[in-house]
Amino acid sequence: MRKNRRRKTFENVEVIDAGAKGKSVGKAPDGRVIFLTNAVPGDVVDVMTTKKRKAYFEGVATKFHTLSDKRTEPVCQHFGTCGGCKWQHMGYEHQLYFKQKEVENNLKRIGNLELPETTPILGSKEQYFYRNKMEFSFSDSRWLTPEEINSDIEIEDRNALGFHIPGMWDKILDIKKCHLQQDPSNSIRLEVKNFANKNGLSFFNPRKQEGLLRTLMIRTSSTGEIMVLIQFFEDDTPKRELLLNHLKEKFPEITSLLYVINSKGNDTIYDQEVICFAGRDHIFEEMEGLQFKINAKSFYQTNSAQAYELYKVTRDFAGLTGDELVYDLYTGTGTIAQFVSKNAKKVVGVESVPEAIEDAQANALHNSISNAEFFVGDMKNVFNNEFIEAHGQPDVIITDPPRDGMHKQVVEQLLQVAPPKIVYVSCNSATQARDLALMKEKYEVTKVQPVDMFPQTHHVENVVLLEKRV
Repeated sequence: MRKNRRRKTFENVEVIDAGAKGKSVGKAPDGRVIFLTNAVPGDVVDVMTTKKRKAYFEGVATKFHTLSDKRTEPVCQHFGTCGGCKWQHMGYEHQLYFKQKEVENNLKRIGNLELPETTPILGSKEQYFYRNKMEFSFSDSRWLTPEEINSDIEIEDRNALGFHIPGMWDKILDIKKCHLQQDPSNSIRLEVKNFANKNGLSFFNPRKQEGLLRTLMIRTSSTGEIMVLIQFFEDDTPKRELLLNHLKEKFPEITSLLYVINSKGNDTIYDQEVICFAGRDHIFEEMEGLQFKINAKSFYQTNSAQAYELYKVTRDFAGLTGDELVYDLYTGTGTIAQFVSKNAKKVVGVESVPEAIEDAQANALHNSISNAEFFVGDMKNVFNNEFIEAHGQPDVIITDPPRDGMHKQVVEQLLQVAPPKIVYVSCNSATQARDLALMKEKYEVTKVQPVDMFPQTHHVENVVLLEKRV
């Protein structure tokens, strides 16, 4: 080990595991854990630490003595700079192994749960080009590579259309090709940038809060429909129509061409008016004959094919016979509720976002589903004794909360309602384990099924079946 002021260098560190947030794990000579950003389990590396904490270090591998047999060649030219696909240098079968391991470790260590034999993780058939929604940011001062910074060549083109550099709110990496969304996503993004450059349309500067072009969102669906939304910071009708008319003519396959004029401090569109320039103001997603109307603000699982697999697992775990009253907590736009409705007597969905409930009700009407009702409100306030009295004692509760998991009051209400079965769908097995620990005196975990929704990343969904103890 060599000391370098506040930083330390550890030599010949064996990388032994993959940890949370996509980082790999090594051990310092004193036994403390080192979290690394650019190594794969099985590598032997020298490490330069970047942060020191009481129980661990954070660092970066600076020299590779041995390369792991779990490595594979990244397909994306932006790997290592873009923070979107942190595991692209690891073979997919190994990604699945570490995802399943993380789920099991969280349930056992955080939840202190006794588990049945976990079903092998359900991998994604498509490992690239699987996302149905991508959001890109414009910048007039793009991120420069170290080679560009050290070059004597004057950089004239500083415009970018791409992703934020991790941890840097005002720096955008210009993306040449993204491997996450199918064509024509890349073609549309590149055409927008090239046309804007040729016609002098200004790119946004987040520090100065000026510039015409702010963000670009592209949504695709399994039905082949395409939505494009451009967010403008300034209200310049001639320039706006110049770009939108060009896209309309260049890509006639665009189903929904939308725009937003947003001059506020942040670029969220949920409090903004979305204007339809051409086509419909929505696209359709389809699953088992059900159609789901997706507008610019709608939530829908971003991997359509794996969402279908996830919902099938959820329905299978629920074990519905057609006589059950099902509650779907955190229902979002009601996709799970409608997906299981044909196997249930009635489904009651609850969600805190009013627009999502409006979408759920509209989709249920469109799909001629008459046995699903949807209600809006903060879960910890709405899901109470009065709600149960009004809508009936559920036989099965499906819960699919956000990454933070369920509020403690919601868990307490679940225990009070005490249905025979609870199906817990989670995008964060750590908070899922925390919630399950509060329920283990009354419920037994009888099934566990991890589902990989996001290949090339560390993220993993997990479905757990809880059955009431006798």
